[in-house]
Amino acid sequence: MSDSPAKRHWRVSLFLWVGLPFFAVVGLVKAAPDLVPAWQAQSGSGVVGTFTALQESCSHGSCDYYGNWKSADGTSTRTDVLLYDGPDPMRIGATAEARDAGAGGGVYSTKGGSSYLLVTAFAIGGVAAAIAWPVFLWRTWRTWRSSRNRPTTPPEPVEVGAFPMA
Repeated sequence: MSDSPAKRHWRVSLFLWVGLPFFAVVGLVKAAPDLVPAWQAQSGSGVVGTFTALQESCSHGSCDYYGNWKSADGTSTRTDVLLYDGPDPMRIGATAEARDAGAGGGVYSTKGGSSYLLVTAFAIGGVAAAIAWPVFLWRTWRTWRSSRNRPTTPPEPVEVGAFPMA
């Protein structure tokens, strides 16, 4: 069953006017700051320590663990952080080796994972939306402006070979 052209136009307009700016803000504000730390953790950079799970948040068959992290040498700690790419069988009170690479919201499991790819995808999507939205606005403005400058009545036809008499 296909949608009517008017319904498709409404959906596209909603995406262009609301969706693109939303994706741009989310990608640039949330994902871009964690892009470098995610790749650093994936490559093995950062301070290694121990994450202790204190809170569990489960949804749709997967769980996120929040807790405290303490460096191996005991010189730095972080509280109420998320463990990215944590081990699957984990419970509250359990510990896991984790790396602090400077991400704002959490630390990364030393076992590795794919969160760096997700952060990268969101950051690239945010940059693409941030570029596409002004282009869309410019093209819309240009189309609107050119439609206002069109004459409302067609010009009168001119006969070929006719010269005005003065």
